[in-house]
Amino acid sequence: MAKKLKISLKKSVIGFSYRQRRTVKALGLNKVNSEVVHEDSPQIRGMIRSIEHLLSVEEIEG
Repeated sequence: MAKKLKISLKKSVIGFSYRQRRTVKALGLNKVNSEVVHEDSPQIRGMIRSIEHLLSVEEIEG
């Protein structure tokens, strides 16, 4: 089965750049402690890497 990533927003985007805020929005996260599940892909990994200081990421079997 394909791996999935459970992504949680752990820090507020207030005070961070517009680009970082747009990346959080593109991942589907809105408020602090909101969670989404995405398929593991290079595109999603790149988005996570650019804002990893705001996120908590957990690999799950899907």
